[in-house]
Amino acid sequence: MSSPGKNPLGATLAQLDQFDEIIDVRTPAEFAEDHIPGAINCPVLDDDERIRVGTLYKQVSPFEANKVGAALVARNIARHIETLFHARPKNWKPLIYCWRGGKRSGAMTIIFSQIGWQARQLEGGYKTYRHMVNAELDSLPQRLRYLTVCGPTGSGKSALLQALHAAGGQVLDLEQLARHKGSVLGQLPDAQQPSQKMFESQLLLQLLDFDPARLVYVESESSKVGSLRVPRPLIDSIRAAPCIVIDAPLAARVDFLLRDYAYLLTQPDWLLDRLQRLTELHGRQTIERWCGLVERQAWPELVGALLQEHYDPAYIKSMKHHFARLESAQVIKLPQIDTAQLADSARQLLAR
Repeated sequence: MSSPGKNPLGATLAQLDQFDEIIDVRTPAEFAEDHIPGAINCPVLDDDERIRVGTLYKQVSPFEANKVGAALVARNIARHIETLFHARPKNWKPLIYCWRGGKRSGAMTIIFSQIGWQARQLEGGYKTYRHMVNAELDSLPQRLRYLTVCGPTGSGKSALLQALHAAGGQVLDLEQLARHKGSVLGQLPDAQQPSQKMFESQLLLQLLDFDPARLVYVESESSKVGSLRVPRPLIDSIRAAPCIVIDAPLAARVDFLLRDYAYLLTQPDWLLDRLQRLTELHGRQTIERWCGLVERQAWPELVGALLQEHYDPAYIKSMKHHFARLESAQVIKLPQIDTAQLADSARQLLAR
């Protein structure tokens, strides 16, 4: 499985599908930030142990660090064998990786191979994987064809994407991947955004799954979704694509947002804090008026004011600047934004 002159226990990213399991031996913190999709975390050094070994390496000597590290690694590998892998058959083929394909993954690969398993070490480790992600995200988005769903805030763009997905369309839902609704009030309850690297890994996994011969439906996002950056080649492709525009009356948008953001109505303190962050943009008098609506729980009036005074002007400015094909876009009228109308619109779009 390896090239002549290279590590006989080595394997490359191109061979990922040849293995029964992918094992990430980095620390839990490294794994949480990002990892190869489908990998399991079996650290040979936990977060504290890695710090301890690293400190010894810098402050005492590499020799002392290696002694302590080797004992910890051996102990942790033994525990993984006893608790996680004891029942694996002789023909089990795991791929093992660490940060750069060095000592951590090398130790586990050698021990597993000595047991009799067909273990291999990923050449270059996670670092090689990240290079691949960056390279693919630079080129892959431009090889797909998109239809961009546009419309002001509250017009049901994400809901239409969900309806398109349910009807069999290829859908790229960036807000779902980013765990954020993309606006100043877009933070989801009890959900933390992934790291930038994890977002990019999940994004690439989704893009690789698409059929280039079919359209990909995507929302007209900005270059950031919450705190996460959308790769520039993808944003450029989305903005250059043909568009469709959802046209829904203000009352329907208010009604939809009151349902879609219902969880915010139970968090007035958080909502007030978010509105205060818009003071520089809208002035203290406007913010005080909006906050007064929160305190009185005048939710329809608040949502209508936010749409007309904050979201709609920003949307119009952004769309004119970034979407050159907007004027020729097909218009989808939604008098009411509900499941039946969204499903019907999705079916019509796919039929065309």
